[in-house]
Amino acid sequence: MGASLPAAGGKRRVKTTWLRGIPTLLRPCSTAALQAPTRPRGLTLLLQPPRHHGGGGRVVNVAQAWPLLPCTRVPSCRPGWQSRLVPLPTQGTGQPRAMGSGPTALGALLLLLSQDSWVLSHPQCLDYKPPFQPPQPLAFCPEYSAFGCCDGQRDAQLGARFQVLGTFLDPAGLRSCGGFLRALLCQECSPYAAHLYDAEDMSSPVRVLPGLCPEYCTAFWLRCRSALSLLTEDPASLELEGDRDRFCGSLELGDATYCYPAVLGSAELSHGLGRLREGTQGCLQLCLQEVANGLRNPVAMVHAGDGSHRFFLAEQLGFVWVFLANGSRAARPFLDLRSAVLTSPWAGDERGFLGMAFHPRFHATRTFYVYYSIRARTQERIRISEFRVSAHDPNVADPLSERILLEVTEPASNHNGGQLLFGADGLLYIFTGDGGRAGDPFGAFGNAQNKSSLLGKVLRLDVEPGAAGTPYRIPPDNPFVGEPQARPEVYAYGVRNMWRCSVDRGDPASGAGRGRIFCGDVGQNKYEEVDLILPGGNYGWRAKEGFACYDQTLCANASLDDVLPIFAYSHQLGRSVTGGYVYRGCHSPNLRGLYIFGDFMSGRLMSLQEEAGAGHWHYKEVCMGVGQTCAFPGLLNHHVPHIISFAEDEAGELYFLSTATPSAAVPAGIVYRIVDPSRRASPGQCGFSPVPVPLTGKLVHFRPTQHFITPATPSPPPAATTPPLGTGLGTTGTAGSPMAPATHLPDPSRPRTGPEPPDPSWPSTMVPSALPSPGTSPASAVTLPAPQDPGVLQGLTMPSLHPTTLNWYQQLLERLESNTSPWGSPYHPPSTQLSPRTLLSPATPQPNTSPWGSPSHPPAPSCPPELCSLLAPPSPTPAHGAAPPPPQHPAVPTTLQSPSSPQPFSPEAGPRPRTGTRRQLGAPRQLHPGAVRLVNRGAARGRGRLEILVGGQWGTVCDDLFDRRAAAVVCRQLGYGRAVRVARRAEFGQGAAQPIMLDDVQCQGSERSLLECQTAPLGQHNCAHSEDVGVVCGHSKRAGLERGSRGGGRHSL
Repeated sequence: MGASLPAAGGKRRVKTTWLRGIPTLLRPCSTAALQAPTRPRGLTLLLQPPRHHGGGGRVVNVAQAWPLLPCTRVPSCRPGWQSRLVPLPTQGTGQPRAMGSGPTALGALLLLLSQDSWVLSHPQCLDYKPPFQPPQPLAFCPEYSAFGCCDGQRDAQLGARFQVLGTFLDPAGLRSCGGFLRALLCQECSPYAAHLYDAEDMSSPVRVLPGLCPEYCTAFWLRCRSALSLLTEDPASLELEGDRDRFCGSLELGDATYCYPAVLGSAELSHGLGRLREGTQGCLQLCLQEVANGLRNPVAMVHAGDGSHRFFLAEQLGFVWVFLANGSRAARPFLDLRSAVLTSPWAGDERGFLGMAFHPRFHATRTFYVYYSIRARTQERIRISEFRVSAHDPNVADPLSERILLEVTEPASNHNGGQLLFGADGLLYIFTGDGGRAGDPFGAFGNAQNKSSLLGKVLRLDVEPGAAGTPYRIPPDNPFVGEPQARPEVYAYGVRNMWRCSVDRGDPASGAGRGRIFCGDVGQNKYEEVDLILPGGNYGWRAKEGFACYDQTLCANASLDDVLPIFAYSHQLGRSVTGGYVYRGCHSPNLRGLYIFGDFMSGRLMSLQEEAGAGHWHYKEVCMGVGQTCAFPGLLNHHVPHIISFAEDEAGELYFLSTATPSAAVPAGIVYRIVDPSRRASPGQCGFSPVPVPLTGKLVHFRPTQHFITPATPSPPPAATTPPLGTGLGTTGTAGSPMAPATHLPDPSRPRTGPEPPDPSWPSTMVPSALPSPGTSPASAVTLPAPQDPGVLQGLTMPSLHPTTLNWYQQLLERLESNTSPWGSPYHPPSTQLSPRTLLSPATPQPNTSPWGSPSHPPAPSCPPELCSLLAPPSPTPAHGAAPPPPQHPAVPTTLQSPSSPQPFSPEAGPRPRTGTRRQLGAPRQLHPGAVRLVNRGAARGRGRLEILVGGQWGTVCDDLFDRRAAAVVCRQLGYGRAVRVARRAEFGQGAAQPIMLDDVQCQGSERSLLECQTAPLGQHNCAHSEDVGVVCGHSKRAGLERGSRGGGRHSL
């Protein structure tokens, strides 16, 4: 993070490059006094002004100001400033390097002016979304053909602009400046474009030009400074051409790693670029998007396959709701079976409305099928029925059309099954539980092994009525048709309580995997398992649980011939599996082919990746992205704990349904969409046009309630050790062994709930095949292109230091990584599941508090006595003195951030945090509904395409009826004195990637936001993006080009 600091004594400011990796200690300068007789070796003092101060800070050698005195007696210190004790770099010998007063010494310091600026970097485009791989190689910016932020259309637009710029240059000027101009234009295509253009935060103005490194900016000024006026419309830019300091003060980016062209040569930034990011324990870091909330135990979400892209969401108590493709919900329920459904408000009641499925030819039959619990006199039963959609309203079912297909008596109130699905063969599959209680105690060998019982089975039916008046037909190829004592409906048996199954729609290109049925089968005392359903398969229960024997007598029966799970895990990781889906969607290419599932009790998300051609499945836990990995608009890095079900929409995108309170009476359920923050599909590749559906009645617009949270990052636990198993069960993890231990325990940084008592006599994970090799990933990494030579520079050599050579550095890091600090405890919102760490004195040995049986950290290295006294924990703060939680705005996706904690660079965690003093990135920002911004890549600030924030999403506004009074509302919101003009017909470009939010806007001019004006209903319009309106704002007196600073302030270029 580049910055200019005045040297001690008020000397001329010198340029320094600030690296990252070592934290600093901050205390008020007015009272800074370390009680130590001698100064600690290798430390220096940084004096920091208040945040409103325009300067950067002053570095004072400890030799000049030790011991620390009140501010008035410290050289260069001023009242109100703060001081930091920072370590000096070493020369590789562990000895601190002597500090001088020139740029070399200052450039070697590893400083941070604000802990708020510690953020974990992530690739991001100017549309605030992840980068992508263009479908075709780029012609103008070919260095970003493998991975970046431009598709062919945008690449062609940049090339056309370059051609226009070239017409203003003579041949000599084109030879001298052409490389610079092309390089600057192409940085919009960089995977780190958002960092180069200061566009990480939507509430900040975007630079017109990318931020440059100092050496590159100097070369640009020496050879092509007159070309600056070609790149910006602001005439004040001409004033900068004669002053190199002002010129580069506006163009330089205050970060030595992210400025151009250093960003291209950074090994840290290119590590794993475009690949699924993995945590320190190998978990896959993903993000979430909230799509529905306020639900009472949402048990199922399905689509009709009719092209409408609606989804139908069922609650346990008997409601089914319709959600439209735009996210809004019909106010009237699609189906209300509360009067028939048997359930209760008890937490954990397994009865209720449990499943539904639409006929594969729903567009013709208009039928769907439901699975729910009923009471019939003194008996409890499960019922499978057919319903029809109303002939008058496609968003409402006909409650009088019920046709009962099947009823099965349940001997107990649990293990009710609940899954319905249509296979690729067009037949209905029904998954029943074993009847309840513990251990399937019914009969000599239980219901599940008894083929004359419909309990504990996978049933397969043809839903067409039979010739003899039966409600369904038996498919002739069912495996037990004609077998004496066997029910012909049985397709597979030996099932305990399969909860959530899915049909693999297959690879979109090859069709591989199409029609496979995956199920999660809930275990008894030790194991949960995932199965692939085969015709006639015996899945072992109650003889086996997972790969292990449950009933020793039945397990020893040579005729068992059971089908082994593809994966099983112990109750150390979870106690109730929730089956998921194989991802076959479009938006997250890295996830394709990945089977994602979860656990209801522990709240874990997990994944299985099939080894091509081998039939082996490799396990990786799914964790929420750490740091700023999920810091994209509308994305989350946490979820409520109880994962009830998974879902797939009509386009193949993956969701899961979860609740904070597992009760059918509590509206605590939320639906999340799973998103990969590392790579997205190319723009336009995943678009679809929903088939219009007539709407009657009111709509309830979606309002998100969850917020992105930046938690303090705990250190990962060490890998678990697995005790050896008993005789007869393999433990080596080799191919073909019946059992293999986990290579690691899942990353604890992801939220989880409920106790997980360890069972030391069993392994934590079982798979019937080889485990994955470390570092495998569904996608290959992308390498950033080498810096392009514009005819001036061959590249930049960035200084590097190794802070771990300081023996006491780890203790500093431990203090700043912990959830508490000597200067206050950050507030963590209650929805974040954080594991607090005990803050210990450096002299105190750290106890073994890890649930995995080994310390969470290695012993802290020794530190100088002076530093140890500085690290001593403060007196405890009374609970009532804690800072109150910030106000909540349920309808606004607010970013809640606690003071972030620095951490050493780890390739698994992605690039190091970006640093810089341009903006307080850690400060909480709240954008309320109706917030506006002007988007434009090619002009000065105060003008651009108008976009408005509604429901947590940015969208455009049509120019129909939009006039100067509406523009005045916008300009006043943005802090301008007047509206200059309205730009119509997409003058500032089309916002094709955004939805159209407002149309027919008519304002009086005094409103506080456009949402107070008269408009068409939100989201409804009769215009296209070719009519996106723009606004030009101004002041009564024209402001000149604002001068930027190296690393501070907002940039005007």
